[in-house]
Amino acid sequence: MYKLVKVKGVVRIPPEKFGKPLEEVAWEELRREYEGVLTTNAGLVVAILDVKVSEYGKIIHGDGATYHDVEFTALTFDPFLKEVVEGEVLNVTESGLFLDLGPLDGFIYIGQVSEEHVEYDSSRQALILKGGKKTVERGDVVRARIYNIGLQPGKGLRIQLTMRQVGLGKVEEGE
Repeated sequence: MYKLVKVKGVVRIPPEKFGKPLEEVAWEELRREYEGVLTTNAGLVVAILDVKVSEYGKIIHGDGATYHDVEFTALTFDPFLKEVVEGEVLNVTESGLFLDLGPLDGFIYIGQVSEEHVEYDSSRQALILKGGKKTVERGDVVRARIYNIGLQPGKGLRIQLTMRQVGLGKVEEGE
C-alpha cells in the first residue's frame, strides 16, 4: 500500500550549496538522505514531496553547514499481510514467478501459483497449468495476495505472494 507520511525534522544544508534556493537544496538533500530507505514505521520511501523549510538555520561549531527545521511529505510503499496486489511478471523460473510490484519485487513459489498442478516449460520460460490451457509468462499481469513479508539481510524487503485463492491469478483482458 502506498501512503503519504508527514515528517518534521532537520535538514543539513552544506556550505557549497549556500548560493542556491533554500527549498531546492533542502529537497535535494532530503531526497538523497531518504529516498530508497526502508523505515520501520512507514515502509520504503519512494519519493519526497512538498518541502517546507525554515529560512532560519543554525550553525554548529566545527561544521560550516546550516541546519534548518523542515516539514515534508514522503510517499512510501508499505505492503501488509493479506494485501491483494497486481504486478507484471518479470521472470519465470522453475521455482516460481518474480513480480514487479512497483518499488519492490515479489516472488510467487511455483506451489503458490495455482490449486492445479503447475509445470515449468523451459523452452517458453512459462508456467503451464494442468491441461495446458492456461499459462503464465513474462509480461503477464497477475493478481496475488501477500502472505509473507520479511527482511533479508543485505537485500532488503522480501515479499512472498500466493495466487491460490478465488479471484487471484492471471489478469485477463477486460478485468
